[in-house]
Amino acid sequence: MTQTTSSLAALRPVLHDAIREAAALALPFFRQGDQTSARVWSKAGGSPVTEADVAVDTFLKIRLSQIEPRAAWLSEETSDDPVRLGHDFVWIVDPIDGTRAFLSGHPDWSIAVALLARGEPVLGGVFAPATEQFYEAVAGEGATLNGAPIRVAPQATLEGARITGPKPMQDRLLDGAARLGPRPSVTVVDRVPSLALRLARVAEGRIDLGLVSRDARDWDLAGADLIVREAGGVVCDLQGRPAVYNRPEPRHGELIAVPLPLRDPALAALEA
Repeated sequence: MTQTTSSLAALRPVLHDAIREAAALALPFFRQGDQTSARVWSKAGGSPVTEADVAVDTFLKIRLSQIEPRAAWLSEETSDDPVRLGHDFVWIVDPIDGTRAFLSGHPDWSIAVALLARGEPVLGGVFAPATEQFYEAVAGEGATLNGAPIRVAPQATLEGARITGPKPMQDRLLDGAARLGPRPSVTVVDRVPSLALRLARVAEGRIDLGLVSRDARDWDLAGADLIVREAGGVVCDLQGRPAVYNRPEPRHGELIAVPLPLRDPALAALEA
């Protein structure tokens, strides 16, 4: 790591304040249980974007560039600049993760930010403004929710696990587990629209196994990945390899987020 833990820890409150300021730009457009008041249009591929996404993205690009001027930039709402591939430091931002939730008045949307150092997330924040849940982590310093330390759940088996994610992956998991032994009894948690929040809730211990379908992007994952790691869990592909960031194509295959003791049973079931 090229930045010391102490220098990263010093950036943490500055990043916290920047994310809160960004949230203040989005919240006036959010209507709990109702459609957003923001203007909405479709990007290439058909996914929605709102004026709130753009406002948050623009604000954070300016503010984070002031916080760490050496860092390049990668976000969902900015055209990708390959210059990031040659930088030791990269800010990775999803200005509103869970835009469809934001559009429809569902509270589970978030602002997700990570700072990478040589491809590794070293500073991360995931803030759900509608529920006032602020998850943060610094590499080597642990993870917190609203300032209080958090840890993954002590779950080591699929029996009794709380799982969430795309139903096809859930079905594969349970069918695979049944091939290896008794079919486990699990609790299926309602899908969390924000992928960053889904992972953060694994870190918090509210979910034991978060399943992630293919094509998630760096901005969906990087900040929450660090929070999971620092809470004692792991985000990995189906071969058990950690997620890799700041590649030319910043997209991922299927992933899981789990406490370390649950990783191998979950991977075995998915591959059975």
